[in-house]
Amino acid sequence: MRRHGGLITARDLADYRARVRAPITGSYRGYQVEAMPPPSSGGVHLVQMLNMLEIFPIARWGHNRADTLHVMAEAMRRAYADRSRHLGDPDFWPVPVAGLTDKKYASALAAAIDPARATPSTAVAPTRREAFESRETTHFSIMDRDGMAVSNTYTLNFSYGTGIIAAGTGVFLNNEMDDFSAKPGAPNAYGLLGGAANAVAPAKRPLSSMTPALISRDGQVMMATGSPGGSRIITTVLQVIMNVIDHGMDIGAAVRAPRVHHQWWPDRLSLEAEVPAAAAAELRARGHALKTVRPMGSAQTVMRAPDGFWGVADPRRDGALAAGF
Repeated sequence: MRRHGGLITARDLADYRARVRAPITGSYRGYQVEAMPPPSSGGVHLVQMLNMLEIFPIARWGHNRADTLHVMAEAMRRAYADRSRHLGDPDFWPVPVAGLTDKKYASALAAAIDPARATPSTAVAPTRREAFESRETTHFSIMDRDGMAVSNTYTLNFSYGTGIIAAGTGVFLNNEMDDFSAKPGAPNAYGLLGGAANAVAPAKRPLSSMTPALISRDGQVMMATGSPGGSRIITTVLQVIMNVIDHGMDIGAAVRAPRVHHQWWPDRLSLEAEVPAAAAAELRARGHALKTVRPMGSAQTVMRAPDGFWGVADPRRDGALAAGF
């Protein structure tokens, strides 16, 4: 680290302690949801968005229909605005987890959604720029015949982190400092927005979007899922869960289905190319600024079904596979 001008000392490494935290918990249409707590924003805002969307008749509206996509985009917009204001390392910042994941708060947010018109992001919250979050994260999900499940997301931030291996260790050094809001309030070229909650401080952990999640019913885990994808991780996991619970898809269809993403700022709705043109046209008529983007996320998911266990590796990225034994 000294050779490359780094500021971390041997004392910093010796003083580091891993923190074990209770997961974020919630419910969605009779299913239980458990996901990663802060300093990841994933669990908080996954539960927050599910709480908002539970209010709407998603199954009746149908998958990839304009009404469904509109309220999804509006729920995402509001959750990511809250991410900017409130999320950071809870050892340094008072993250209002209980308030953000409260169903009454979600009802108030959902009541402000205009069913016929997109809400400008500036009307939800004033804009602040935040650091870019890289998409080169890795996830795996595991489940055994006894119902024990693991959902694991880990990252070095960029692909191979800094690209530097500590001599003699085989360990790549990360570049996670990039996940802080290095200069809250200052412009950033990439898009995620935030402020003081995620400012740099000694011994502080940076904010992330990692969302390893377990979905259960009646005390039995029925799905483990998660994804890489930077700021798109939370919305990727959200849509896999909704595709199974709301739309009755098998896990293969749920993972492969086209995705959308809104992160409050920049104020645009990103669509994968397979989203139906008719739905896109109606969304545009409701005031959404649309952008067709390359495939988003790479959900690695395993599910317990009545006919056995199913594992699906998202085809959006190379190098992923599903295996059973």
